[in-house]
Amino acid sequence: MISKEQIAEDYKQIQDEICTALEQLDGAAKFEEELWEREGGGGGRTRVIQNGNILEKGGVNFSAVHGHLPDTMKRALQVEQDDFFATGVSIVIHPNHPLVPIIHMNIRYFEMPSTMGDSQKPVRWFGGGIDLTPHYVIEDDARFFHGGLKAACDQYYADFYPRFKKWADDYFFIKHRNETRGIGGIFYDRLTANDELSWEDIFEFSKSVGRSFAPLYTELVNRNRDKSFTEAQQLFQYQRRSRYAEFNLVYDAGTKFGLETNGRIESILMSLPPTAKWVYDYHPLTGSEEEKTLSLLKKGINWV
Repeated sequence: MISKEQIAEDYKQIQDEICTALEQLDGAAKFEEELWEREGGGGGRTRVIQNGNILEKGGVNFSAVHGHLPDTMKRALQVEQDDFFATGVSIVIHPNHPLVPIIHMNIRYFEMPSTMGDSQKPVRWFGGGIDLTPHYVIEDDARFFHGGLKAACDQYYADFYPRFKKWADDYFFIKHRNETRGIGGIFYDRLTANDELSWEDIFEFSKSVGRSFAPLYTELVNRNRDKSFTEAQQLFQYQRRSRYAEFNLVYDAGTKFGLETNGRIESILMSLPPTAKWVYDYHPLTGSEEEKTLSLLKKGINWV
């Protein structure tokens, strides 16, 4: 099994690669970095980009933390041990253009080593995924995005894309709105080695997911960044952002884990948009692009 130190180092490299690609994509804004330490063990590198040509607010965060799990998290994770190690890269990008989508990515590794004399095996797993939240669903873009994710999955296991796509549909669902956060993507958790996949295979898959982010998002941004838009479309963008905020504050497991384990608040809530609006009792005009988008925010759409 590859070491947790090597996993963390490779994740830091992926953070570097993605930040470079996003700065090139924006053409003006640069990432600001803040190094931080976690009380209890570990730390990370928070990198934020703001007020760019196209990237209004974004974060590409790396963390590698360790310590003791609180009882609430032990119950949630269904584990008995106290000591844990977790590392990962987490990304959220909010563009300033209503026809350019919000995107989120996370790759992570979690480990609870067995203590001396403990008969239990160490607990470890990988998790992660990428999902897309368009303010306006453009069907060709949705097919391109899902096609790229399927290609990344198919390199490793034929079952990955359909299984992880359904997982994303179910996970990124705003129950109180009865709608999905966006058009989904892939999501997986507690992925472990088995007879067909080694730990090294799963780690390589995790890195492939991370490295699919930049080319996929660069293409989607460049397809749409020069299109004109109206004030009404920007208002709808702010409204869609409000749903994104609702999901992250109410349901997102990463947000809950960070808060419960005394994570850095600014890094955890980096995912929230800079501006959002809650329009009371909104109903789109019949036949409008807004109505079309809302009709596509549901589970089970086959984009490939």
